[in-house]
Amino acid sequence: MSQLLIIGASGHGKVVADTAEAVGKWSQLTFLDDDYANLNGTLRWPVVGGSRDFPGMAGTCDSAVVAIGHAQTRLGFIDALTSSCFVLPVLCHPFTAVSSSAVIGEGTVIFAGAVIQADARLGRGVIVNTQAGVDHDCVLGDGVHVCPGAHLAGNVIVGDGSWLGIGCAIKQGARVGRGVTVGAGAVVVNDVDDGLTVVGCPARPVRATESK
Repeated sequence: MSQLLIIGASGHGKVVADTAEAVGKWSQLTFLDDDYANLNGTLRWPVVGGSRDFPGMAGTCDSAVVAIGHAQTRLGFIDALTSSCFVLPVLCHPFTAVSSSAVIGEGTVIFAGAVIQADARLGRGVIVNTQAGVDHDCVLGDGVHVCPGAHLAGNVIVGDGSWLGIGCAIKQGARVGRGVTVGAGAVVVNDVDDGLTVVGCPARPVRATESK
């Protein structure tokens, strides 16, 4: 048994900690968060310093997970932690169904009820949230967030840093670019170019005047 360091003590961080407890591999969980002065004592787990204090934890924590929603920030911390010789485990709740043929990148978290099917490939720092589904042969880039209840049919490709909103659905074989935001409940039936925000059924890009 060892100690797990969690960077980010938001609500997402709570779910990460609950998942780590369910895994049962670590004897203690410790948080770092930039609001630690106000957060310490408000959670079931200690918050002992700011997010950039992780180098000083290397002697007591050999493993770390980044519980920050923003993809580029999350991936930046993963790179920094790896450079500081932390292990970035795949954190997978025991109440999931993950195919033995799936390939899961370091620092990825998979929450309760999620399903990941045969030959899916997930990059580094991916979030597969509560009861989300990633079907066969899907490819998810680094930092992708599949929100609660979102479902990807087979052979979907999603680029780095994309955010797939709660309850959305993506048709088999669709290509979703890098840095895309798919709105809550949207139904993606066509390919989506890099950087777009798409909403609705069928999902269509939000015009600049609508996004202000």
